[in-house]
Amino acid sequence: MKLSKKESADKKKGFGKWAVSLRKDQAFLIMCIPAILYFLIFAYLPMPGIYVAFTNFNYNKGIFGSSFIGLDNLKFITLSGKLGVLIRNTVLYNLAFLVTSHLIQIAIAVLLNEIRNKKFRKLSQSLLILPNFISYVLVGLFSFAIFNSTNGILNHFLMSLGRNEAQIYSTPSVWPAILVIVNLWKGAGYGSIVYFAALTGLDHEILEAAQVDGASTIQKIRYITLPSLKPTFIILVLLSIGGILRGNFDLFYNMVGSSNVVLHNSTDVLETYVFRAMTNNFQFSTAAAVSFVQSIFGFVLVMTTNMIVKKIEPDYALF
Repeated sequence: MKLSKKESADKKKGFGKWAVSLRKDQAFLIMCIPAILYFLIFAYLPMPGIYVAFTNFNYNKGIFGSSFIGLDNLKFITLSGKLGVLIRNTVLYNLAFLVTSHLIQIAIAVLLNEIRNKKFRKLSQSLLILPNFISYVLVGLFSFAIFNSTNGILNHFLMSLGRNEAQIYSTPSVWPAILVIVNLWKGAGYGSIVYFAALTGLDHEILEAAQVDGASTIQKIRYITLPSLKPTFIILVLLSIGGILRGNFDLFYNMVGSSNVVLHNSTDVLETYVFRAMTNNFQFSTAAAVSFVQSIFGFVLVMTTNMIVKKIEPDYALF
């Protein structure tokens, strides 16, 4: 069916606007090329490999030559009797990380925004971001140097006060707090960058008008600064919810280790359990199956949460 002259003209006009906007934003599009290539190479091209999750993977036969076994790879974790504990630990730790991280990140961003001395603000921000670049391996070694029961710094300090030694690595109840604190120390400063960037776009004329009206610093933060972070907060929480069933392997493995059976009940998450299973029988298809289920679960959570947000605050939804 041929297009009418009007439809053809509208189509050409729309294409012309798109071409103009493309030329206008050419510099920004060029800067996006590395990110686009990264996702294409490391995220989209390997996607056919998800077939490993449904096979009894054999190196000699390859991905598509291995025998198809469906969801049998998930049997080992369902029959282990630890599925409930693993899901509980993974979800609860991630919820604790999500809540505490965003609250502290917002607090850091607001405090940095209130610092008027630019040099001191840059120094403070640099010091807060620095822990993010420290390897979890070093963090684990540092924590061992502190909590080691034989010659750790903590026990030397307690003994100097005449107290009994603290057996941290055999006391499961203290580790949730330790892991949450370490996660905050390492990532809160870096995570606050997005919130701080959102605050830099805040109209200073509004703050000046509030100051003229006699508003205190606390009132300006409460009624102007914090509400302006609402869209950023909702979007970041929506994105974080997708990983609610994914444990931070680097954190748990390097802080607790894989051989400390005493702490497994309180610190074992899906990733660490699968890792131990892989090191014993080298079943990579099992790890792929667990990762696939986590991805599906995360996708459903993000879609559901976005749907709820869309009904309450349509402007803040992802799509």
